[in-house]
Amino acid sequence: MIVKRLQDLIGTDADVPAENGNWVSRRFLLRKDGMGFSFHDTTIKAGTETYIHYANHLEAVYCVAGNGEIEDLETGKIHKISDGTMYALNGHERHLLRGGSEDMRMICVFNPPLTGREVHDENGVYPLIEDDDEATSAA
Repeated sequence: MIVKRLQDLIGTDADVPAENGNWVSRRFLLRKDGMGFSFHDTTIKAGTETYIHYANHLEAVYCVAGNGEIEDLETGKIHKISDGTMYALNGHERHLLRGGSEDMRMICVFNPPLTGREVHDENGVYPLIEDDDEATSAA
């Protein structure tokens, strides 16, 4: 059994901020935990915009607080996000994630699971890291 508390992740290497300050992700479960997915508590900062394209991962996101929107760059459709909204990037959609008037708190699941050391590249993509040793050397 795995039991973790948010307050125990803050300030550790499981507490991962975006280089540009747009978000912070607290990684509860990673590939090394052996669950077949990774599980994150992510805060999207109010008033920010982040381009993302998960070419190598599927992601499901559930908003538990705050507001914002996601723009599907394939279709141009904009979806409002608020507490109780879920979206799933089941087609590797390129998208813009925008924080609204207040921070959004999002619960995120990735498949395949992240190792915890991935960083968005210039195209908004997380690399597919094949082993935890590679993840350590990429940090």
